[in-house]
This record gives sequence, C-alpha cells and structure tokens, in this order.
Amino acid sequence: MELRLGCGALKLRFEAEVGNIHSLMLNGREIFHTAHWVGTPLAAEASSVVDAHLAGDFLAAPFGTSDVVEDPPHGWTANSTWRLMSRAENDDLARMKLVLERPVMGAQITKEIMLYADQPVLYQRHEITGGSKEEGAGLTFAHHPMLRVSPGDLIASSPKRAALTSDAPLEAAHILAYPGRSTDVTQFPSRDGGRVDLSHYPHHTGHEDFVTLVEEDVDGLGWTAVSRARERDIVVFVKDSRVMPITMLWMSNGGRDYAPWDGRHDGVLGVEDGCAAGAEGHRAALGDNAVAREGVRTVLTLEEGRTHVLCHATVVLEQPEGWQGVEAISFEDHEMIVAGQNGEILRVPFETSHFFI
Repeated sequence: MELRLGCGALKLRFEAEVGNIHSLMLNGREIFHTAHWVGTPLAAEASSVVDAHLAGDFLAAPFGTSDVVEDPPHGWTANSTWRLMSRAENDDLARMKLVLERPVMGAQITKEIMLYADQPVLYQRHEITGGSKEEGAGLTFAHHPMLRVSPGDLIASSPKRAALTSDAPLEAAHILAYPGRSTDVTQFPSRDGGRVDLSHYPHHTGHEDFVTLVEEDVDGLGWTAVSRARERDIVVFVKDSRVMPITMLWMSNGGRDYAPWDGRHDGVLGVEDGCAAGAEGHRAALGDNAVAREGVRTVLTLEEGRTHVLCHATVVLEQPEGWQGVEAISFEDHEMIVAGQNGEILRVPFETSHFFI
C-alpha cells in the first residue's frame, strides 16, 4: 500500500509494505534515488525484499547483516509492513505516524514523518520501546537515504574523529583500503597505496565502497551536506549525534556485476546515520570493534520500559551562483545557517526543537 503526504512544496510517497519513503519531491523534482530494477521483472533477482524495493530512505534495524537474530538484511523495519496510526494535513503542517507490525528483538518501533509548508525539510522521528531482557542485548540501526550524484560532487560534514573501513570490502571491486583509518577525510588510504579524498564523490567507476565516519561531538547535532552539480542543489542530512554517533557513506558506483545490479547501479551515495559497527554486522557491534575503539557506542541497549528516540531531518536547498560547497552549518531555535566556501550565508527555516526531546 502506498501512502502519500504533502505540504507546501514537498510531497512524499511511503511504501508501507517495506517501510520505505521511496519518493521525496520538492517543487515537482525528485530528490531521492530509486534503483533501476525497482518495479521491473529484474527485482525478482534481488536477494532480499529491501533490495527488491531499493529506493529513497528507510530505517534499518538491525543495520546490515543480521547475524544475532533471524531477521532479514537491514531488519524487519526495511522488509515488512508498517501500519498507519494517524495522518493529518492542513495548509501549515502534514504529519503521519506508523507502527511496525513486527517486533524487533521484542521492541515496538513507531515512525513519525512531518512536513511544514514553509520549510524544505523532511523530519522523521522513530521511537524504539522495550525489547529483549537479555543482559547486554543491543540493537544496531541506521537511516538509509540514497541520492544520485555525479563524479566530483562535494560531500561536507560536521567534524569527525576518524574515518574507518571494515576488515573486508563489500565487493572485490573497490578503491579504498580495507581495513583503513584516517583522521583526515581528504586523505583516506586507497587500495593502491595512495590517498582518496572523501570530501568528493569518486571520479572512478566500477567500484563499491563503504566507509564509516565517527562523530567528534556526540552531544549535539551532526550533519552531512551533499552539493550536487547536476541538480544544482544542496541536500543536508541532520542527525541527533547522541544516538547516531556515526555516519556511513555507501558509494555504489558500478562495482556489483551480478543481477539485479548488473554493473548499472552507479553514481549512488548512501548517507547512513546511525549506531552500528560500520559494515561489520550486528554481532560485531555487541563486542569490541573498531568503531567502539574510537570511543562511541555501537548499539542501543534494549530493556523493558525504556524508549529510544531517533530524530533525523533531510533538508533540500538551491545552490547560489558560484557555489563551491559547504564550509560549516550551525543551528538556532528556528533556523539552520549554512556557510559556503566562498563566504555565502544561507538561512533556512528549521525546527531545531525537533531534536531535543
């Protein structure tokens, strides 16, 4: 079942069977990416429900490989039905609330989506309540928005402690070193012994890479800003770093040559804010791992009577003439302030209070 929500210049479509915001449009222009096989016979070649419907943004919980509980990749949150609880639209605000029909490690998960008429912002809030009573049990998760990008598109972010890759690459075709680590995102180790600048989408094609960025300040708001040349926009993802201490960048650039990917899934960037051990899987996140050694947690502790609140926002801006990328972003009560590399200042209506519960 497809659910629609719209307010002002923003409209979205939500695929309730898989929990996917598979379309987000601003002034009639699509912002999110949809894989080329979605809605075609090729989708039957996908190895999971989430891949068959790969598009837009969804919540993955557990994130990635589910090797602790018998859940599909990225969990039931991305592979099963969400039930509509309420929906309301008026001239100023549109809001929709849903609940996942299946429990995740015994926890109930709800999703709230909000749009304001005067803001180019998609707000999301998930609540994870209760869960496993096992001592030490924990859940990994991440948002999973995807964008179409061009070679060299600019990727800026809030300060990071380190960038890390896992012990092994996702695919044989890759350009980053595995494992790898750098405290400078512009100087990440490459497969060939050189360096890769992670502040630009790679110019190379025919590779699949995945890198985890660990937040420096885990008490405030973190952000990633993608300046896209072809679309002449700036897409900013804002997260609550208290519960999402990492941002994982998935660069899917033609490195999977098997169906349904067929080497055609290229120029795609996933900006995946969450709490996990990067690409290492759920079990790894429960123990010692490279991300945890950077001083941040890699799971949410689940327990009866406890609720975790996950707040996230996607902001879409037009680029001014001569735009050279984002230098910094700051927040006031009802405003996001974007500073450009050339000294530009963009002020955007933004409900910062969304992130402070």
